[in-house]
Amino acid sequence: MDTPDTPKSAIAAPISRPGMGIFWMLVTGICFVSVTASVKMVGDAVPSTQAGFLRYALGLIFLIPMLPAVRRVRVRGALGGLFLARGMAHALAVSLWFFAMARIPIADVTALNYLNPVYVILLAVVFLGERLGPWRIAAVAVAFIGTFVIIRPGFREIDPGHIVMLFAAVAMAASYFLAKLLSQRVAAEVVVFYLSIIVPAVLLPFVLPVWVPVAWVDLGWLFVCAAFATAGHYTMTLAFRAAPLTVTQPVAFLQLVWATLLGVLVFSEAVDGFVLLGGGMIIAAVSFITWREAMRGRRPGPAELPKLP
Repeated sequence: MDTPDTPKSAIAAPISRPGMGIFWMLVTGICFVSVTASVKMVGDAVPSTQAGFLRYALGLIFLIPMLPAVRRVRVRGALGGLFLARGMAHALAVSLWFFAMARIPIADVTALNYLNPVYVILLAVVFLGERLGPWRIAAVAVAFIGTFVIIRPGFREIDPGHIVMLFAAVAMAASYFLAKLLSQRVAAEVVVFYLSIIVPAVLLPFVLPVWVPVAWVDLGWLFVCAAFATAGHYTMTLAFRAAPLTVTQPVAFLQLVWATLLGVLVFSEAVDGFVLLGGGMIIAAVSFITWREAMRGRRPGPAELPKLP
């Protein structure tokens, strides 16, 4: 039954277009790798919460073309709650992610971010009562073994950035799960618009006590970050609407390749074979879960969430 909050045109089942879904997810990957590069350029010159706030505040200018689509949707009730919940989860994820990016290599951040769907499986079991069968248990186990391979506790000094990134992946998983729900109800512009205004509003009270002067060059990099991130969230939502996650998810895994190359070629980071091995184990586990869901003919569920930064 249609509700006043969700126009019939907004919730109609979209036509699956796998080719377009793959294309938009490729564009999304390029955008988010560019976000990674710009954040890495800022480093720890700006507190992570302030950097996250500025990234969204500077990106508000990109929301102007989205206003006509936003005006056509009445946001209230359950729909408004979804937008607010996503904004709060994403605000936390962004702050933690900026902190991790300033401390650990790009490939480490990207590989650990692939834990998002694994976290969502566990959250679905705890809060939604989903069944955790033997195949899912095995895949989750492989993914967490991959995490230990990346971090290697006891074999090297663990940077706080690695621990923070584990929590960032949890918050990001919640954000993208809600994004998938919202993308089936409203246009991509509306999803991006409300995320972009809620996140800075949530972060502002935490930013003011730690505010520091920001150099013009850092503002420039944060503006670049805002431009690519806004574009990435928009193209990601287009990918969600164009094709099932079973189609778009494998494309998202290419980000580990792009991130590793970026770290080596631009930031002179060494290629860590253990990070690639652990990331590959996580990717294999998530891919297996997605394949199992597709073979069983089930609708995309929490196990199929994307792993984008």
